[in-house]
Amino acid sequence: RRHRAVEFKKFLVKIDKAVPAELDVHLICDNYATHKTPAVKAWLARHPRFHTHFTPTGSSWINQVERWFGHLTDNLIRRGSHTSVQALEADIRNWVRTWNKDPKPFTWTKTADEILNSLAEYIARISGAGH
Repeated sequence: RRHRAVEFKKFLVKIDKAVPAELDVHLICDNYATHKTPAVKAWLARHPRFHTHFTPTGSSWINQVERWFGHLTDNLIRRGSHTSVQALEADIRNWVRTWNKDPKPFTWTKTADEILNSLAEYIARISGAGH
């Protein structure tokens, strides 16, 4: 519901309780400041089985994750009517459960050259637009 260090620490505690103690936990995080506060760093230092990996800014694979969230938004959130945050959360959990029964991976369908050519065409088209 909120993206503050307090909520992130609660999330870490929840993971810590849910994952068997003999397993390491690898977290892939964006570079949002919430994940790097002194309180979070101190918690992680006390829990050495947790390993954080930060995505580089603009990393392409994370775009596929963001596209999945876009798919969720397009197919559930914008189409739905949610009477409360709790109802929205329940609908999202149900949607994810349904998705996970028959997941469809997101794959690149264009080559790098096709993407670069498309970008070059777009830049040429807008370069004289007065922006």
